[in-house]
Amino acid sequence: MIQIKDVTKTFPVGDGEITVLNSVSLSIGRGEFVAIMGESGNGKSTLLNMITGIDHPTSGEVIVNGRTLTNMSENDLALWRGQEMGIVFQFFQLLPALNLLQNVILPMDFTRQRPRKERKERAMHLLQMVGLADQALKLPGAVSGGQQQRAAIARALANDPPLIVADEPTGNLDTRTSNEVFALFTHLTEVGKTLVMVTHNETLAQQAGRLLEVKNGRIVRDEALVKAKTNGRVPVLNH
Repeated sequence: MIQIKDVTKTFPVGDGEITVLNSVSLSIGRGEFVAIMGESGNGKSTLLNMITGIDHPTSGEVIVNGRTLTNMSENDLALWRGQEMGIVFQFFQLLPALNLLQNVILPMDFTRQRPRKERKERAMHLLQMVGLADQALKLPGAVSGGQQQRAAIARALANDPPLIVADEPTGNLDTRTSNEVFALFTHLTEVGKTLVMVTHNETLAQQAGRLLEVKNGRIVRDEALVKAKTNGRVPVLNH
């Protein structure tokens, strides 16, 4: 699913430059659940930005689901992300003037992959899956932070993307909701989706299938883990 080949990323600082990623190579297979850890400033978020195409390497190559991101225009990347990738942010990034249902429908409106008459039904199904069907018509500001993150996960799944990328998705959630989110992520990989997540929480990271640690712009740990199974049951998040 993901191939990162000898990627280096530098940023200008004053009269010089700082190297945030240093000749990183990485391969992630379909259906893997990969957690990326590391102290702030060591390159983990930059690595995630390489995978999403939000940032570009100074040198090296990034290939995701057969597409070479380094060869794509910004417009092509935006459309590709809408079709092929779901992104979950730490601070939710829901549009405050749209209710939860409208926020989940929005990616489907953007890509137009699904007939208009089917979009509302799918959005409601996803909100039900994350325990928010009865909150669908509320604005983001009228629900809790945990509920906003659940809605953000539903939105990330709107176009049924093969790849889910999450940046500190449980950073603003309580322990119970964090565990429920991880159970949902585990189920998604069991049904074939690939999930890459940055987190500071090692206890939760140990529940992924693979743990990467980034330090000083290099991958210093790459460990396969035994993760819990959901036995095919979709874990519905509680209120």
